[in-house]
Amino acid sequence: MLTLTLDGSRIHGITSLYDELNRVFMRGEDWTLGPSLDALDDLLHGGYGALNGHERARVVLTAHEHVREALGIDATREYLLGKLARPDLFAQPVFREKLARLEAGGGPTYYQTVLEIFAEHPDVELVEA
Repeated sequence: MLTLTLDGSRIHGITSLYDELNRVFMRGEDWTLGPSLDALDDLLHGGYGALNGHERARVVLTAHEHVREALGIDATREYLLGKLARPDLFAQPVFREKLARLEAGGGPTYYQTVLEIFAEHPDVELVEA
């Protein structure tokens, strides 16, 4: 089984999460992932990058508590506000609801959403270390 390691100490927010994903998963590719949850989901389907040709993989996320904080409420709020600032591109009611849930303490953080995306791909196991 392929084992990849994400260095959580390199992750300080959403942009640096994708920088780290690109460093680990996209070596040898002539393009990189943009900072998008859809891009993360596509990556985990395989077919390119480090996962290409591997049926199963284990991804070890070091310093996961640091990452949990870096992708916590503040980063999630900033992400949602960014979506709300672009009504021409994003469904405003959806992101207003997500922000309201986050502010009320019931909405998932960006970190939790990343974990959910990994969980949707049982052939790519995420291990928090």
